[in-house]
Amino acid sequence: MKKRKLLTLCTACLLAFSMTACSGTEAQNAAESAAEAESAAETVSAENESTAAEGAETAASETETAETASETESTQAEEGSALTLPAQDRAGKPITVPEEVNTIISLAPATTQILCDLGLADRIVAVDSNSPQYAEEMSEDVLQFNMMEPDLEQIMAAEADIVFVSTMSSQGGDDVFQPVRDAGVCVAEIPTSNSIEDVKKDVQFVADCVGMSAEGKALLDGMDAVIGEVSAIGENISDQKTVLFEISPVPYLYSFGTGVYLNEMIELIGAENVLADQEGWLSVTEESAVAANPDVILTSDNFSNEDPVAEILGREGWQNVTAVMEGQVAYIDNAASSLPNHHIVDALVEMAKAIYPDEYAGLE
Repeated sequence: MKKRKLLTLCTACLLAFSMTACSGTEAQNAAESAAEAESAAETVSAENESTAAEGAETAASETETAETASETESTQAEEGSALTLPAQDRAGKPITVPEEVNTIISLAPATTQILCDLGLADRIVAVDSNSPQYAEEMSEDVLQFNMMEPDLEQIMAAEADIVFVSTMSSQGGDDVFQPVRDAGVCVAEIPTSNSIEDVKKDVQFVADCVGMSAEGKALLDGMDAVIGEVSAIGENISDQKTVLFEISPVPYLYSFGTGVYLNEMIELIGAENVLADQEGWLSVTEESAVAANPDVILTSDNFSNEDPVAEILGREGWQNVTAVMEGQVAYIDNAASSLPNHHIVDALVEMAKAIYPDEYAGLE
């Protein structure tokens, strides 16, 4: 830090008094004048010395204060920097994140989306085979791996600074990436999050790992703005509709109860999940779904039927279900609703408009 220069005040009072030979009264007067001048000079000199000392003391104090402030700012900056580099991943495993991350492998579509939205598509050198359909920004030359059976040798050969993985790759319970960790590569695991709050933490974690904490915070601010707008409307809805959200259709009907971020979203909107008496991701029998008689049916199926809404409306045995009778069936974007990252609020808006079109008409 630059140190403030100390300005030293030096005042010199020089009295040059030349005496020529004189006599009598003139000599006496001259001597008295000389004495008075000498006294005045001493007074001025003393005052100037005092002023200079005070100035020096003030300047020194200001310098010390500035230096202290600088040291405090430096310490805070260092502490802030340390806080943005996680010491453990979202699974609680210790990690050492490189100070600079220039090459990235992402083996989870949700993480790949976050990285692309942070503007890092050009740093991704490899992804899982599902990621490309959710991240058009990536180069077509990017390596692709099977998420369930990743090629560890190729992953290590890619020499990435960090590898983001999900628990999908370790379904058997073993850490399949241990050899990669042992090779000194930073492997950051992000388990599938089941709450909106944990989804936020995932987004911030990814941003922190790549040195873009502020940009990650901006993504979360955008999420909070949408959630706040929806909840402000939802909390004033008294006549709640019941909702069935189909992840996959019959005959392999799959949905969820409580403890899932999609259930939180239904509640934020001001509706009720017909399966809220159960917990987690669920296989649902067709009979129980019909018996639940939902007011609204939402579906994110984009693989079983070309037109999933038409399939539901035309199901045999569902004609007396309220949602089918009243045509209250809607498709919700699969990526936005199924990938746990900041885009879940896009699905939240779609869901809100589908369940309560009038109440959320002004929601963008």
